[in-house]
Formats: sequence, C-alpha cells, structure tokens
Amino acid sequence: MLVPILLFLLGFLLLIKGGDWFVDGAVGVAHRFHLPELLIGATIVSIGTTLPEVMVSSQAALQGNAGISYGNAIGSIICNTSLIAALTVAIRPGKVNPKAFLLPTVSFFLAAGSYALIAYTQGKFNRWMGIVYLLMFAGYMIISTMQMKKHPEFAEDDGEDDEEAAPKALWMNVLLMLAGAAAIAVGANLLVENGTRIAAALGVPDSVIGLTMVALGTSLPELITAITSLIKGHGALSLGNVIGANLFNIILVSGAAITISPFAIPSEKKLAGMNASLVVDIPVMMLVMMILCLPTLKAGRLRRWQGIVLLAMYVAFTMFQFLF
Repeated sequence: MLVPILLFLLGFLLLIKGGDWFVDGAVGVAHRFHLPELLIGATIVSIGTTLPEVMVSSQAALQGNAGISYGNAIGSIICNTSLIAALTVAIRPGKVNPKAFLLPTVSFFLAAGSYALIAYTQGKFNRWMGIVYLLMFAGYMIISTMQMKKHPEFAEDDGEDDEEAAPKALWMNVLLMLAGAAAIAVGANLLVENGTRIAAALGVPDSVIGLTMVALGTSLPELITAITSLIKGHGALSLGNVIGANLFNIILVSGAAITISPFAIPSEKKLAGMNASLVVDIPVMMLVMMILCLPTLKAGRLRRWQGIVLLAMYVAFTMFQFLF
C-alpha cells in the first residue's frame, strides 16, 4: 500500500511541475505574438492547465476505467469553481468585463447542459458525442481568437506588466512546453494506475477517487496559476483560466475520453436508492458555476460572498463523497 501512495504522490508532483512548465512556455510563446491577456487565460493557459485532466482521463479511458474518466472531469469543474475560483474571489474580489466573460460562460452552460441531458436521458456517452465535443472545442478556440482580435478592450490588464522580466528565447519556451507535456503524461499515468489501486484497497468507488483526490491533483496547475495571478495582480488571467478550464473539462477532457472509450455514468454510489452522480455530482457542478457566473454577469464584478459560499459547498461536497 505504501508504494502506490508514494507513486500517486509522485504523479501529483509531476503534474504540478509539468503544468507549470507548460504554462510558462505557452504564455512566453503567446506574448511573443502579442496576444491579449484574457485570451491567453481563456485559451492557451486553460489548455495548459487542463492537460493533466486530458491525460488522466484519456489514460483511464484506455484502461477502461470509466469512474476515473467521469469523476476527474466533473470533479475538476467543481474543484476549479468552488475551491480555486472561490479562494481567488474570497481573497480579492474585483471587477469583470461582462462582455468578455459572456462567451466562455454561455459556452460552458451549453456544453454542460448537453452533457447533463445525455447523462439523464441516456445514462451513457457514445463515441459520436465525444467527437461532437472535440469539434465544439475547435470551434470555441476559433471564435475566442476572433473575438479577442476584434475586441482588444476585452484584454484590459488589471495589474502590473509582466514584461519587466527578460523574455526567454522562443526555443526555450517551446522546450518548456515539451518538457511540461512529457512530465504531465508520466504523472497522469502514475496517478491513474495508483489511484485505482488505492481505491480498490480502501473499498472506495473509482468515481469517488476521480471526483475528489484525482480532481484536486489535476486541478493543482489551475490553483498555482490562480495564486500566481493574484500575487501579480492579474485577475483577468486567473478568472479566464478557471472558466476556460471548466469548459475544456467537458468539451476537451470528456470529449477525448469518450472518443477513446465510450462509457456509462458510474452507478456504484447510491443516495436514497438513486445514482449519486445524477442526484449530487452533476447538479453541484451546475450550481457552483451558476453562483460564480450569474451574479458576476449581472453586476460586472465578483463579490466576496460568492467565494465564501462556494468554499462551504466544496467542503460539504467532499465530505459527502467520503462519508455517505
């Protein structure tokens, strides 16, 4: 049991460092081409910080482990919103450009709504749905890039300029991205294999491990990005990263996993005789995003109460997974 735990932790560390390297390299390349900060946060950084989820879910799908694939994507959205974004909002709430915030928010709820509809009506995801999600990902990237190019005011920077530091050469940034991707791939493999062993040893369903421990581990790059953005005063990059990562957890992470190996909604965990995934997991995913996004769109700013409420929900959700 000790060896799987140590390898599981090593997987965490590789995911964290790999995500850090990939994001640094990606942002360096993006700045070379003078892309706006919110675009970087909502697309490039979001892809980089979502790579751990992509690799973990894809690896789990290849091994036929639907519980990890499903739990990782849904759990990461809940973790990103009610832990990472919540901490950012509770510590430093601020103004948000509603027009820039609208596209990723609407895109998320369209994708999440279709995901929930299939889960409740079909109970399983077929390969064609995974392909549709991947096409949605490609379409979103194109539309986001066009929008940011057309409306550069969306990229308004609310903090100090990062260009104080000497920029790295292009080849160094590309090398960082490649090293980060390799570390993420190895870490994801260690996380899935040993997370499954730990779950089996403890008698915990794979979906619970995916919704909590694996989701938290693969969301650590988003947490690091959020903390770094807070310290440097770049709220736009932090918020754009969280919302973009949540969207990508459905259309990219789930899309890739479903395309590789279609799966059914895990049903091991029950609540009052009903599938807990349908009664708790998906509704909580939708609810936390509503609490984060809807008041923000209306008021044009984030409020501290949103962060506090979301943090309380994350604690309650995690306790439910292990105690019931």
